[in-house]
Amino acid sequence: MSDYDPNNIFARILRKEIPCKKVFEDDHVLAFHDINPQAPIHVLVIPKGAYVSLDDFSARASDAEIAALMRAVATIARQLGIDDSGYRFLANNGANAHQEVPHLHIHLFGGRQLGPMLKR
Repeated sequence: MSDYDPNNIFARILRKEIPCKKVFEDDHVLAFHDINPQAPIHVLVIPKGAYVSLDDFSARASDAEIAALMRAVATIARQLGIDDSGYRFLANNGANAHQEVPHLHIHLFGGRQLGPMLKR
């Protein structure tokens, strides 16, 4: 996709130009702790490919990349011990959803009661 910025913070983390506190990594996915956590557990799960958003990812990623991303979210939840108590995963997509980094990323939240999904 033409609006992918190869200098966005997640691209730089993938190139190891910026350190991260890694939680999980495989051939297709990297996951790390958010530097500004919104819950006791707040992990960012990103594909290693250059995908701006879920729209971009779903249109261009291979079946293996798509499966790896979804499996990683559940694997990480189990590894962090939040699978039984519950967790939320969220991907902001585009301006109206306040997507701040133009690289697809899934927020994985857990470790406490998270409350309603959206502000009312």
